[in-house]
Amino acid sequence: MDFAFFAADWLGKPAWMWLAFIGIVAALLAFDLGVLHKEHRPIEVRESLVLSGTYIGLGLAFGAWVWWYLGAEPGMNYLTGFVVEKTLALDNVFVIALIFAFFAVPAHYQHRVLFWGILGVIVLRAIMIGLGATLVSQFGWVLYIFAVFLIVTGVKMLVMGDKPPALENNALIRLMRRRFNVTDEHHGERFFVKQPDPATGKPAWFVTPLFMALIVIEIADLIFAVDSVPAIFAITTDPFIVYTSNIFAILGLRALYFALAAVIERFRYLKPALAIVLVFIGSKIFIADLLGLEKFPPAISLSVTLGIIAAGIVWSLFKTRGGATRMGEI
Repeated sequence: MDFAFFAADWLGKPAWMWLAFIGIVAALLAFDLGVLHKEHRPIEVRESLVLSGTYIGLGLAFGAWVWWYLGAEPGMNYLTGFVVEKTLALDNVFVIALIFAFFAVPAHYQHRVLFWGILGVIVLRAIMIGLGATLVSQFGWVLYIFAVFLIVTGVKMLVMGDKPPALENNALIRLMRRRFNVTDEHHGERFFVKQPDPATGKPAWFVTPLFMALIVIEIADLIFAVDSVPAIFAITTDPFIVYTSNIFAILGLRALYFALAAVIERFRYLKPALAIVLVFIGSKIFIADLLGLEKFPPAISLSVTLGIIAAGIVWSLFKTRGGATRMGEI
């Protein structure tokens, strides 16, 4: 066997590092679905918190390894990216909850949808990050476009606030109902079901609400990725750091969803904090140029990011203490 392949350069890192990471992710997903959740059942809050803590711990442990093996700067960039991506993933929880409610997905099948959704995310993020890395390596000025986009997105989030999407008017849902045979009833865990066509009486394949929920969640993540991918590239252009921080932040989203879905309103001040983080991440590229720096100091970037997000969490919990939230108070 030729071991030279494992040492070959692959997007700036040896192939063995990428293969090891992919192996870790595959093992975690197999253990999650094949051992922990091979039976379809609702996930209790306590179990969700334990799993979430485990995934966060694994993500931080991987960051510690990056810090030890690749150096302090890559380690700080990984941790900054991990924190930003995890916060963006928290913002995604509210949208997922709306989608599940719209399609009336039973609690014991939600984990199945999220599991397959995560697999789709891993592939989609790989494609988007690969394209982003190629653009940045060929055209350095693309980073400035990413930076302006992040600033505009952050300001827009601050000005417009948090408006829930109107799923009943969603173009994708209307398109699926128009182009495919769709059943309004759930059929267990199945994404597709064969039943008589009302028009012809002949057997035909129908799409179930479970599959429609999966597609809408995938598209929602694609939209979120439009924010998250430029954000992480504004932190570092190393594809390995970009991808690993993205995926480790997303891996625990399934478990975290079941703990946060019922109390997501308690974190409603997290979105303004995230908006400020996006503005900061976009601005620091221009600040570094104005100060004549090769790049913005990673230690300051990590500290400011953690400070803003921590302030958003603390302020949210303080303003919503007692369990009751006043929707009109911002």
